[in-house]
Amino acid sequence: MGVPKRRKSHASQGDHRAHQALTVPTLEECPHCHERKQTHHACPNCGYYAGREAVRIKQRTPKEANPS
Repeated sequence: MGVPKRRKSHASQGDHRAHQALTVPTLEECPHCHERKQTHHACPNCGYYAGREAVRIKQRTPKEANPS
């Protein structure tokens, strides 16, 4: 297994890790239900993607909605 020959300085370490920052996912409006959804994903609210139902969403019963 490869082992680094020399230790990376703090500045070089920061440059090396510069691309690893976390970003907030881009959201867009669902054309079917107008809720916010992640781009290129099926809507978690209605299950539609590209104008058709891609995922069937289970309807919550009152018991599941309020577990207390």
